[in-house]
Amino acid sequence: MKKILVMLGPNLNMVGIREKGVYGAETAESIEAQIKDYALKSGFEAEVYQSNYEGDLIDKIHSSREEFCGAVINAGALTHYSYALRDAIACVQIPYVEVHMSNIHAREEFRHTSVIAPVCKGQIAGFGKLSYFLAIEALKELCNE
Repeated sequence: MKKILVMLGPNLNMVGIREKGVYGAETAESIEAQIKDYALKSGFEAEVYQSNYEGDLIDKIHSSREEFCGAVINAGALTHYSYALRDAIACVQIPYVEVHMSNIHAREEFRHTSVIAPVCKGQIAGFGKLSYFLAIEALKELCNE
């Protein structure tokens, strides 16, 4: 069975606690379980990895090329300014799909720009936890290219 990585950046462990009007009341743990279940039903084994530390995320991106056919990344606020994450994604040869639960283009101006988007295969934003499921659907095609 092919493996995919679902990477979650800073503060995404607090979904269900923080800004419920933006992210909803469902807990991060509940969403993680649903992501793994959806991936399994889609023919993937999914590893969900969350870190509040940029360096940890970079290390995981580097190692992803050896273990996974593709990855979903919600880099949180790092999306908007982390050239280090951008460069890490660019140096691995597996497809990454950028995901956001909220519609980043309908929020604060600084959230409208993604520095990682140019090195990802695509971006899905604004569908809550469904954004992750849509990204898994995309990886079904991308992992077979």
